[in-house]
Amino acid sequence: MTALTRRIVLAAALTGTFAVAGCASGGPAPAAPPAAAGTAALATTLTTAAGATWAVVAMGSSASAENLFWELFTRPAGSDRWELATPPGVADNGGLVAASGPASVTVAFRPSQGLTFSPLAVTSDAGKTWGTGLLDAPVASVPDALAAGDGTTLALLGDGAIEQAGPAGAWSRLAAPGAIASSVAGRRCHVTSLTAVAYAPSGTPLAAASCTQPGIAGVFALAGDTWQAGGPVLTGAFAARQVTVLRLTGTTAGDVALLQAGVSGAASLLAAWTSDGTHWTVSPPLAAGPGQVTASGTGPDGAAWVLLSGGRAYAISGPGGAWRRLPSPPQGTAALATGLGGTFEALAVTGGKLTVYRLSAAGAWQEIQALTVPIQYGSSS
Repeated sequence: MTALTRRIVLAAALTGTFAVAGCASGGPAPAAPPAAAGTAALATTLTTAAGATWAVVAMGSSASAENLFWELFTRPAGSDRWELATPPGVADNGGLVAASGPASVTVAFRPSQGLTFSPLAVTSDAGKTWGTGLLDAPVASVPDALAAGDGTTLALLGDGAIEQAGPAGAWSRLAAPGAIASSVAGRRCHVTSLTAVAYAPSGTPLAAASCTQPGIAGVFALAGDTWQAGGPVLTGAFAARQVTVLRLTGTTAGDVALLQAGVSGAASLLAAWTSDGTHWTVSPPLAAGPGQVTASGTGPDGAAWVLLSGGRAYAISGPGGAWRRLPSPPQGTAALATGLGGTFEALAVTGGKLTVYRLSAAGAWQEIQALTVPIQYGSSS
Protein backbone atom coordinates (compact mmCIF):
# COMPACT_ATOMS: atom_id res chain seq x y z
CA MET A 1 0.00 0.00 0.00
CA THR A 2 1.47 3.39 -1.00
CA ALA A 3 1.72 6.38 1.34
CA LEU A 4 -1.03 8.14 -0.60
CA THR A 5 -3.31 5.08 -0.42
CA ARG A 6 -2.81 4.87 3.35
CA ARG A 7 -3.73 8.57 3.68
CA ILE A 8 -6.87 8.21 1.58
CA VAL A 9 -7.89 5.09 3.53
CA LEU A 10 -7.49 7.02 6.78
CA ALA A 11 -9.44 9.95 5.34
CA ALA A 12 -12.22 7.55 4.33
CA ALA A 13 -12.22 6.14 7.85
CA LEU A 14 -12.53 9.64 9.25
CA THR A 15 -15.51 10.25 7.00
CA GLY A 16 -17.26 7.19 8.35
CA THR A 17 -16.33 7.83 11.96
CA PHE A 18 -17.29 11.47 12.06
CA ALA A 19 -20.16 11.66 9.58
CA VAL A 20 -22.57 12.40 12.42
CA ALA A 21 -20.34 15.30 13.50
CA GLY A 22 -20.22 16.86 10.05
CA CYS A 23 -21.75 20.18 9.06
CA ALA A 24 -25.24 20.31 10.43
CA SER A 25 -26.40 23.15 8.24
CA GLY A 26 -29.88 22.84 6.92
CA GLY A 27 -31.92 24.57 4.26
CA PRO A 28 -30.75 26.59 1.28
CA ALA A 29 -28.56 29.62 1.79
CA PRO A 30 -30.35 32.94 1.28
CA ALA A 31 -29.53 34.89 -1.85
CA ALA A 32 -26.67 37.24 -1.09
CA PRO A 33 -23.74 38.93 -2.80
CA PRO A 34 -20.92 36.44 -3.16
CA ALA A 35 -18.20 36.82 -0.55
CA ALA A 36 -16.08 33.70 -0.53
CA ALA A 37 -13.02 33.35 1.64
CA GLY A 38 -9.83 34.97 0.44
CA THR A 39 -6.38 33.44 0.20
CA ALA A 40 -3.23 34.32 2.13
CA ALA A 41 0.18 32.89 2.94
CA LEU A 42 -0.28 29.97 5.35
CA ALA A 43 3.21 29.99 6.89
CA THR A 44 2.92 31.28 10.44
CA THR A 45 3.85 30.88 14.11
CA LEU A 46 1.76 31.18 17.27
CA THR A 47 2.31 30.92 21.01
CA THR A 48 -0.04 29.04 23.33
CA ALA A 49 -1.21 30.07 26.78
CA ALA A 50 1.18 27.47 28.21
CA GLY A 51 4.13 29.16 26.50
CA ALA A 52 4.78 26.66 23.69
CA THR A 53 5.45 28.00 20.21
CA TRP A 54 4.12 26.33 17.05
CA ALA A 55 5.15 26.90 13.45
CA VAL A 56 3.56 25.96 10.11
CA VAL A 57 5.89 25.95 7.09
CA ALA A 58 6.04 24.32 3.66
CA MET A 59 8.92 21.98 2.84
CA GLY A 60 10.03 19.86 -0.07
CA SER A 61 10.00 21.09 -3.65
CA SER A 62 8.00 24.14 -4.69
CA ALA A 63 8.35 23.08 -8.33
CA SER A 64 5.53 20.55 -7.91
CA ALA A 65 2.51 20.74 -5.60
CA GLU A 66 2.72 16.96 -5.18
CA ASN A 67 6.22 17.32 -3.72
CA LEU A 68 5.41 20.28 -1.46
CA PHE A 69 4.60 19.11 2.06
CA TRP A 70 3.38 21.29 4.91
CA GLU A 71 4.93 20.56 8.27
CA LEU A 72 4.12 21.49 11.85
CA PHE A 73 6.88 22.17 14.39
CA THR A 74 6.71 22.93 18.09
CA ARG A 75 9.11 24.41 20.61
CA PRO A 76 8.03 23.55 24.17
CA ALA A 77 7.80 26.29 26.78
CA GLY A 78 11.21 27.09 28.25
CA SER A 79 13.06 25.18 25.53
CA ASP A 80 15.20 26.47 22.67
CA ARG A 81 14.84 23.28 20.59
CA TRP A 82 12.25 22.75 17.88
CA GLU A 83 10.60 19.37 17.29
CA LEU A 84 8.67 17.98 14.32
CA ALA A 85 5.01 17.53 15.29
CA THR A 86 3.09 17.10 12.01
CA PRO A 87 -0.02 14.97 12.63
CA PRO A 88 0.39 11.62 10.82
CA GLY A 89 -1.80 9.85 8.33
CA VAL A 90 -3.30 12.52 6.03
CA ALA A 91 -1.88 14.14 2.89
CA ASP A 92 -0.86 17.71 3.73
CA ASN A 93 0.11 19.02 0.29
CA GLY A 94 -2.85 21.43 0.37
CA GLY A 95 -1.63 23.23 3.48
CA LEU A 96 -2.12 23.22 7.24
CA VAL A 97 -4.10 25.66 9.37
CA ALA A 98 -3.50 25.69 13.15
CA ALA A 99 -5.34 27.27 16.06
CA SER A 100 -4.49 27.33 19.75
CA GLY A 101 -7.12 26.86 22.44
CA PRO A 102 -6.85 27.14 26.23
CA ALA A 103 -5.42 23.62 26.57
CA SER A 104 -5.02 22.22 23.06
CA VAL A 105 -3.93 22.88 19.49
CA THR A 106 -6.19 22.04 16.54
CA VAL A 107 -4.89 21.53 13.00
CA ALA A 108 -6.94 21.38 9.80
CA PHE A 109 -5.65 19.83 6.58
CA ARG A 110 -6.62 21.70 3.42
CA PRO A 111 -7.88 19.24 0.80
CA SER A 112 -5.46 17.74 -1.71
CA GLN A 113 -5.00 14.48 -3.60
CA GLY A 114 -8.68 14.09 -4.38
CA LEU A 115 -10.04 14.96 -0.92
CA THR A 116 -13.03 17.31 -0.81
CA PHE A 117 -13.12 17.86 2.95
CA SER A 118 -10.72 18.87 5.74
CA PRO A 119 -9.58 16.26 8.25
CA LEU A 120 -8.79 17.66 11.71
CA ALA A 121 -6.21 16.71 14.33
CA VAL A 122 -6.23 17.82 17.98
CA THR A 123 -3.49 17.51 20.58
CA SER A 124 -3.37 18.41 24.26
CA ASP A 125 0.12 17.01 24.92
CA ALA A 126 2.33 19.08 22.59
CA GLY A 127 1.88 16.79 19.61
CA LYS A 128 2.84 13.51 21.28
CA THR A 129 -0.62 12.11 20.52
CA TRP A 130 -3.39 13.33 18.21
CA GLY A 131 -7.14 12.90 18.23
CA THR A 132 -9.04 13.10 14.94
CA GLY A 133 -12.04 14.96 13.62
CA LEU A 134 -13.57 16.17 10.39
CA LEU A 135 -14.97 19.17 8.57
CA ASP A 136 -17.01 17.88 5.66
CA ALA A 137 -16.00 20.89 3.55
CA PRO A 138 -12.63 22.51 2.78
CA VAL A 139 -11.32 25.12 5.21
CA ALA A 140 -10.33 28.41 3.62
CA SER A 141 -6.78 29.01 2.45
CA VAL A 142 -5.97 31.60 5.12
CA PRO A 143 -3.88 31.15 8.30
CA ASP A 144 -6.81 32.10 10.56
CA ALA A 145 -9.43 29.81 9.03
CA LEU A 146 -9.67 28.07 12.43
CA ALA A 147 -10.22 29.49 15.91
CA ALA A 148 -10.30 27.47 19.12
CA GLY A 149 -12.24 28.63 22.16
CA ASP A 150 -13.16 27.08 25.48
CA GLY A 151 -14.69 23.85 24.21
CA THR A 152 -15.74 25.32 20.85
CA THR A 153 -14.12 25.69 17.43
CA LEU A 154 -14.80 28.10 14.56
CA ALA A 155 -14.04 27.34 10.93
CA LEU A 156 -14.07 29.59 7.87
CA LEU A 157 -14.81 27.50 4.79
CA GLY A 158 -13.59 28.07 1.27
CA ASP A 159 -17.01 29.23 0.06
CA GLY A 160 -17.22 31.89 2.76
CA ALA A 161 -19.48 29.99 5.16
CA ILE A 162 -18.64 29.94 8.89
CA GLU A 163 -19.23 26.84 11.02
CA GLN A 164 -18.94 26.26 14.77
CA ALA A 165 -18.43 23.00 16.66
CA GLY A 166 -19.32 22.48 20.29
CA PRO A 167 -17.67 20.19 22.84
CA ALA A 168 -19.35 17.13 21.30
CA GLY A 169 -17.80 17.92 17.91
CA ALA A 170 -21.02 18.51 15.95
CA TRP A 171 -20.78 21.40 13.47
CA SER A 172 -23.52 23.97 12.93
CA ARG A 173 -23.65 26.94 10.58
CA LEU A 174 -23.20 30.47 11.91
CA ALA A 175 -23.07 32.20 8.53
CA ALA A 176 -24.03 31.02 5.06
CA PRO A 177 -21.94 32.14 2.08
CA GLY A 178 -22.64 35.82 1.49
CA ALA A 179 -24.54 36.30 4.76
CA ILE A 180 -22.03 38.72 6.28
CA ALA A 181 -21.68 40.65 3.01
CA SER A 182 -25.45 41.10 2.84
CA SER A 183 -25.84 42.20 6.47
CA VAL A 184 -26.28 45.88 7.29
CA ALA A 185 -22.69 46.09 8.57
CA GLY A 186 -21.39 44.11 5.60
CA ARG A 187 -23.12 46.35 3.06
CA ARG A 188 -21.70 49.39 4.79
CA CYS A 189 -18.24 47.86 4.55
CA HIS A 190 -18.73 46.52 0.99
CA VAL A 191 -17.29 43.10 1.86
CA THR A 192 -15.44 41.40 -0.99
CA SER A 193 -14.10 38.33 0.86
CA LEU A 194 -13.80 36.88 4.33
CA THR A 195 -10.26 36.50 5.64
CA ALA A 196 -10.33 35.10 9.19
CA VAL A 197 -12.36 33.89 12.15
CA ALA A 198 -11.56 34.32 15.83
CA TYR A 199 -13.13 34.43 19.25
CA ALA A 200 -13.29 37.67 21.20
CA PRO A 201 -11.91 37.39 24.75
CA SER A 202 -15.56 37.18 25.87
CA GLY A 203 -16.11 34.13 23.63
CA THR A 204 -18.09 35.98 20.96
CA PRO A 205 -17.44 34.66 17.43
CA LEU A 206 -15.69 37.17 15.17
CA ALA A 207 -15.14 37.27 11.41
CA ALA A 208 -12.75 39.44 9.42
CA ALA A 209 -13.00 40.67 5.86
CA SER A 210 -11.62 42.69 3.01
CA CYS A 211 -13.70 45.79 2.31
CA THR A 212 -13.85 48.32 -0.51
CA GLN A 213 -15.50 51.09 1.51
CA PRO A 214 -12.59 53.34 2.59
CA GLY A 215 -11.65 53.60 6.23
CA ILE A 216 -13.60 50.59 7.53
CA ALA A 217 -11.74 47.69 9.07
CA GLY A 218 -13.96 44.69 8.41
CA VAL A 219 -14.26 42.94 11.76
CA PHE A 220 -17.71 41.61 12.59
CA ALA A 221 -19.06 40.22 15.87
CA LEU A 222 -22.00 37.82 16.12
CA ALA A 223 -24.73 39.25 18.36
CA GLY A 224 -27.65 36.85 18.49
CA ASP A 225 -28.31 36.10 14.82
CA THR A 226 -26.82 39.34 13.53
CA TRP A 227 -23.29 40.16 12.45
CA GLN A 228 -22.42 43.64 13.66
CA ALA A 229 -19.43 45.89 12.96
CA GLY A 230 -16.81 45.59 15.68
CA GLY A 231 -13.49 46.59 14.18
CA PRO A 232 -11.08 49.42 14.98
CA VAL A 233 -11.79 52.91 13.68
CA LEU A 234 -9.15 54.27 11.33
CA THR A 235 -8.54 57.99 11.20
CA GLY A 236 -6.40 60.50 9.33
CA ALA A 237 -5.10 59.43 5.95
CA PHE A 238 -6.25 55.84 6.53
CA ALA A 239 -9.89 56.93 6.63
CA ALA A 240 -9.64 57.35 2.84
CA ARG A 241 -8.03 53.97 2.10
CA GLN A 242 -9.52 50.56 1.46
CA VAL A 243 -8.73 48.15 4.29
CA THR A 244 -8.14 44.40 4.28
CA VAL A 245 -7.91 42.49 7.55
CA LEU A 246 -5.04 40.12 6.73
CA ARG A 247 -4.99 38.40 10.13
CA LEU A 248 -7.32 38.15 13.12
CA THR A 249 -6.19 35.73 15.79
CA GLY A 250 -6.39 35.18 19.52
CA THR A 251 -3.28 35.49 21.67
CA THR A 252 -2.47 35.41 25.37
CA ALA A 253 -3.02 39.21 25.40
CA GLY A 254 -6.35 39.22 23.55
CA ASP A 255 -7.05 39.39 19.84
CA VAL A 256 -4.53 40.76 17.33
CA ALA A 257 -5.45 42.02 13.86
CA LEU A 258 -3.09 42.80 10.99
CA LEU A 259 -4.55 45.41 8.67
CA GLN A 260 -3.48 46.45 5.21
CA ALA A 261 -4.60 49.97 4.35
CA GLY A 262 -4.31 50.91 0.68
CA VAL A 263 -3.41 48.95 -2.41
CA SER A 264 -0.14 47.27 -3.29
CA GLY A 265 2.62 49.76 -4.03
CA ALA A 266 1.30 52.32 -1.58
CA ALA A 267 0.00 50.11 1.21
CA SER A 268 0.62 50.47 4.93
CA LEU A 269 0.35 47.75 7.55
CA LEU A 270 -1.11 48.35 11.00
CA ALA A 271 -1.48 46.05 13.98
CA ALA A 272 -4.52 46.37 16.23
CA TRP A 273 -5.28 44.78 19.59
CA THR A 274 -8.38 44.30 21.70
CA SER A 275 -8.69 42.77 25.15
CA ASP A 276 -12.48 43.00 25.30
CA GLY A 277 -13.62 42.69 21.69
CA THR A 278 -14.86 46.29 21.66
CA HIS A 279 -12.03 48.75 22.29
CA TRP A 280 -9.00 48.65 20.00
CA THR A 281 -5.46 49.97 20.18
CA VAL A 282 -3.97 50.63 16.74
CA SER A 283 -0.23 50.74 16.04
CA PRO A 284 1.65 53.35 14.07
CA PRO A 285 1.77 52.42 10.37
CA LEU A 286 4.41 50.37 8.62
CA ALA A 287 5.00 51.44 5.03
CA ALA A 288 4.96 48.17 3.09
CA GLY A 289 5.55 49.84 -0.29
CA PRO A 290 5.53 47.33 -3.15
CA GLY A 291 6.29 44.42 -0.80
CA GLN A 292 3.75 41.63 -0.40
CA VAL A 293 3.20 39.89 2.96
CA THR A 294 4.72 36.43 2.44
CA ALA A 295 4.24 35.23 6.03
CA SER A 296 3.05 36.60 9.36
CA GLY A 297 2.51 35.42 12.90
CA THR A 298 2.09 36.25 16.57
CA GLY A 299 4.04 35.82 19.78
CA PRO A 300 3.67 36.33 23.54
CA ASP A 301 1.88 39.40 24.93
CA GLY A 302 0.35 40.37 21.59
CA ALA A 303 3.61 40.52 19.64
CA ALA A 304 3.40 40.20 15.86
CA TRP A 305 5.78 39.87 12.92
CA VAL A 306 5.63 40.03 9.13
CA LEU A 307 7.87 38.89 6.31
CA LEU A 308 7.66 40.96 3.14
CA SER A 309 8.82 40.07 -0.34
CA GLY A 310 12.29 41.39 -1.00
CA GLY A 311 13.69 39.97 2.23
CA ARG A 312 12.32 42.53 4.67
CA ALA A 313 11.22 41.52 8.18
CA TYR A 314 9.43 43.60 10.81
CA ALA A 315 8.16 42.97 14.32
CA ILE A 316 6.07 44.78 16.93
CA SER A 317 6.05 43.95 20.64
CA GLY A 318 2.36 44.50 21.39
CA PRO A 319 -0.06 47.28 22.31
CA GLY A 320 1.74 50.59 22.55
CA GLY A 321 4.70 49.36 20.53
CA ALA A 322 5.99 50.46 17.15
CA TRP A 323 7.17 48.44 14.17
CA ARG A 324 10.90 47.86 13.99
CA ARG A 325 12.84 46.45 11.10
CA LEU A 326 14.86 43.32 11.79
CA PRO A 327 18.12 42.51 10.02
CA SER A 328 17.46 40.75 6.72
CA PRO A 329 16.71 37.12 7.66
CA PRO A 330 18.71 34.20 6.22
CA GLN A 331 17.89 32.98 2.73
CA GLY A 332 14.97 30.57 2.70
CA THR A 333 13.35 32.00 5.85
CA ALA A 334 9.74 30.83 5.87
CA ALA A 335 8.67 32.14 9.27
CA LEU A 336 9.86 34.00 12.35
CA ALA A 337 9.26 33.25 16.01
CA THR A 338 9.91 34.94 19.32
CA GLY A 339 12.59 33.03 21.20
CA LEU A 340 13.72 32.86 24.81
CA GLY A 341 14.39 36.23 26.39
CA GLY A 342 12.49 38.07 23.66
CA THR A 343 15.01 37.27 20.94
CA PHE A 344 13.88 36.41 17.43
CA GLU A 345 14.37 33.18 15.57
CA ALA A 346 14.21 32.59 11.82
CA LEU A 347 13.01 29.25 10.45
CA ALA A 348 14.65 28.70 7.06
CA VAL A 349 13.72 25.88 4.71
CA THR A 350 15.82 24.15 2.07
CA GLY A 351 14.10 21.07 0.66
CA GLY A 352 13.64 18.75 3.62
CA LYS A 353 15.93 20.66 5.98
CA LEU A 354 14.78 23.21 8.56
CA THR A 355 17.53 25.46 9.90
CA VAL A 356 16.83 27.67 12.92
CA TYR A 357 18.74 30.91 13.38
CA ARG A 358 18.71 33.22 16.40
CA LEU A 359 19.19 36.97 16.20
CA SER A 360 22.09 37.97 18.45
CA ALA A 361 22.34 41.19 20.44
CA ALA A 362 24.83 42.37 17.82
CA GLY A 363 22.21 41.97 15.08
CA ALA A 364 23.58 38.81 13.43
CA TRP A 365 21.61 35.66 12.65
CA GLN A 366 23.39 32.66 14.17
CA GLU A 367 22.50 29.04 13.41
CA ILE A 368 21.38 27.18 16.54
CA GLN A 369 19.64 24.06 15.21
CA ALA A 370 19.06 22.00 12.07
CA LEU A 371 16.37 19.37 11.57
CA THR A 372 16.02 16.99 8.64
CA VAL A 373 12.45 16.03 7.84
CA PRO A 374 11.94 12.68 6.05
CA ILE A 375 10.21 13.99 2.92
CA GLN A 376 8.85 11.16 0.77
CA TYR A 377 9.07 12.73 -2.65
CA GLY A 378 6.65 11.19 -5.11
CA SER A 379 4.50 9.67 -2.37
CA SER A 380 1.60 11.96 -3.29
CA SER A 381 1.59 11.25 -6.99
